[in-house]
Amino acid sequence: MIGLDTNVLVRYLAQDDARQSAQAGKVMESFTAQSPGFVSIVTLAETIWVLQDAYARSRNDIAALVEALLQTEGVVVQMPDVVWQALHRFESSRADFADHLIERMGSAAGCEATLTFDKSAARVAGMQLMPAGRT
Repeated sequence: MIGLDTNVLVRYLAQDDARQSAQAGKVMESFTAQSPGFVSIVTLAETIWVLQDAYARSRNDIAALVEALLQTEGVVVQMPDVVWQALHRFESSRADFADHLIERMGSAAGCEATLTFDKSAARVAGMQLMPAGRT
């Protein structure tokens, strides 16, 4: 198994640099079920952030990308069940994918809640607002 850094995944998906995109494509297309590429949660979250922020990809594009990665033979996504849960919540809310991923990872780890100062994440991603006075 070969791990992938964010920049490799972004070059493959964005196809914005002829040389690096070609290299990334060659590597991505070489992966098989017996010799897969590995996408960590950190790589996935960074990739989505870059695609939304730097490339202005839509929520629909992001959802399709995550689903495609999860279903691609030859690609192993870390914690796929948690990523699927985050994806389903992302598709039906206004919260960022990362907010849903953070909340779902906490839940999978047995957390009773994920605290945040972000009112939007608390309202739409299932997190809990940090109580006043909590240290």
